[in-house]
Amino acid sequence: MNTEARLRKLLEERILIIDGAMGTMVQRYKLSEQDYRGERFKDWASDVKGNNDLLCLTRPDVIKAIHKEYLQAGANIIETNTFNAQVVSLADYGMQSLAYEINVAAAQLARAAIMEYDAECRAAGQTTELPADVCFVAGAIGPMNKTLSLSPDVNNPGFRSITFDEVADAYYEQIKGLMDGGADILLVETIFDTLNAKAAIYAINKYFKDTKQVKPPIMISGTITDASGRTLSGQTLEAFGISVMHADPLSIGLNCALGASQMRPHVEELAEIASCYVTAYPNAGLPNAMGEYDETPEQTAAIVAEFAQQGWLNMVGGCCGTTPPHIAAIAKAVKSYPPRRLPELATV
Repeated sequence: MNTEARLRKLLEERILIIDGAMGTMVQRYKLSEQDYRGERFKDWASDVKGNNDLLCLTRPDVIKAIHKEYLQAGANIIETNTFNAQVVSLADYGMQSLAYEINVAAAQLARAAIMEYDAECRAAGQTTELPADVCFVAGAIGPMNKTLSLSPDVNNPGFRSITFDEVADAYYEQIKGLMDGGADILLVETIFDTLNAKAAIYAINKYFKDTKQVKPPIMISGTITDASGRTLSGQTLEAFGISVMHADPLSIGLNCALGASQMRPHVEELAEIASCYVTAYPNAGLPNAMGEYDETPEQTAAIVAEFAQQGWLNMVGGCCGTTPPHIAAIAKAVKSYPPRRLPELATV
């Protein structure tokens, strides 16, 4: 059974668990500028602390350890540490040339974490639900730090700081790196501008047409930025869904910006309109005055359990502020609920 077939079989049987925040966990290590630089980049001209994707090269031990903590918490979908790993975002650090290398390394690290955890489970006598069979590497493709739909100049609404082709080219290189590193899934996530997502979808289609490889499952996750129920670029949830369904995604969902309580009505709406599987990975509540997240694992899990009870979910996890204890609590809370059933589509 190939990877996609295994994944779809599991999705028919249960709610799968997505991992939690990477940045939250990296912060716990209290890494220094030197940690980020490592020996290879010790003389880099600019500061690199904060470039978490770079840690795939300079502190792979940290990234793999974080992946393993989420696996131990019950995660099935392990996201690569590549949220900003494309030339446009890496330009902030002058590290555009590292984009491909970072993506390859990130996918390999996630795969290594799964295989190491699998070996540990086998050594402990586990014979069913082995990580190698029920866990998958999702190549994380973030929204980019430039937007195609909005002008960065309030005095010139028609101005754009980047073109569609430039965005698509950046994503194409990232996709190549993720696939060469062994990703099972491509996850276009935290979408606040659907045109950027369309560029990512275009790049995915072009890459697999060019290489004649079998296209992996595609997961798409948008971000509702406020109580209006719209993305930052102004689309309603339904409009967003319609705009990306041509990608034939395995799933569509929501992540970031909101805690589970605030995300609730949007997940409900998505479950009603989506023809594919539905995902949700909310923040651990809303940030406090210090920018920190106070919602406990038990609080987050209780809210998410209601989503599952209502039959809205196929995959669930956590975003900003969430930790392995959050994911473990979520996994426990949704375990007894069946997954959302795909709607039966009319045929012509």
